[in-house]
Amino acid sequence: MKEIVVNMIDKIESLLKEASEFSAKNTGEIEEFRIRMLGKKGSVTLLFDEFKTIPAEQKKELGQKINALKNAVQQKIGELRNSALSDGDIEKIEDPTRPGTNDPIGSRHPISLVRNEIIDIFTRLGYTVADGPEIEDDWHVFSALNFPPEHPARDMQDTFFIEKNPDILLRTHTSSIQVRVMENQQPPIRVICPGRVFRNEAISARAHCIFHQVEGLYIDENVTFADLKQSILYFAKELFGEDAAIRLRPSYFPFTEPSAEVDISCNLCSGKGCAVCKGSGWLEIMGCGMVDTNVLESCGIDSNKYSGFAFGMGIERISMLKFGVKDLRLYFENDLRFLRQFESVI
Repeated sequence: MKEIVVNMIDKIESLLKEASEFSAKNTGEIEEFRIRMLGKKGSVTLLFDEFKTIPAEQKKELGQKINALKNAVQQKIGELRNSALSDGDIEKIEDPTRPGTNDPIGSRHPISLVRNEIIDIFTRLGYTVADGPEIEDDWHVFSALNFPPEHPARDMQDTFFIEKNPDILLRTHTSSIQVRVMENQQPPIRVICPGRVFRNEAISARAHCIFHQVEGLYIDENVTFADLKQSILYFAKELFGEDAAIRLRPSYFPFTEPSAEVDISCNLCSGKGCAVCKGSGWLEIMGCGMVDTNVLESCGIDSNKYSGFAFGMGIERISMLKFGVKDLRLYFENDLRFLRQFESVI
């Protein structure tokens, strides 16, 4: 037993000498030294395990020596870390006692924020999300939606066609997704179709060649225009507040009949009239209407049994109204001064 005590004293002295002479070139070597000495299987830790076998009358003196060794090792590690901090090598040090850093938080893009909010509102009404390709054919973008061959939307002024194949184009609206859904699913159908669309337009504060849409489609038995109006009113109040009001103006779209443009009371002036709403107190937000019977029949749906409505809105326009943004180009310029305004809108 005396021999064990002598061996432990020799180990303690040897480890003390190792600690006093140790130096490190970087924080990685400091951490390796800490683990080698104080880790779960470190030299000092094993001494404490061995200490349990020492007779009681010798534990006091030997315990003091082991504690002194542990303190010396901890002090050495602290000195080395402080030296590393002063040399600027701080990024690799994992010190749980250091205060946390106040890193700036990011946010979702305002287009993504509004898109997600629109999806959430219609999801509560039982709609599911449908997706489709951005590069489409003429059938899904125009022909199946009752666009006649001479319709101006087919003109190169409005549509980006693929040069080597005039039947292939960049979709001008997400209605093409609705066609694909109707071709592959029998009613009842209740979907929303968010996505990016492309039109050959000059870029300005109120227009862009790339923008985002959310279109909706509901087909079932006995669907009426009253169902359409109530759905849009519910959406407007959920997105803009309980005081929001809507009005529907007669319009024309090849794929709906009857058709309407939807205006919402200007939330910037509370309907009193301002520069944004041009003094009218109303702002246009979407187009809508009852799905034309030709469209239903083109997609293999019995128009004598089923009816439905469709609507579509530009996410940029909704986002401009919701956040008071007056220049559409800001959404595409990645200006951090603009994007940082939405850091708290997660």
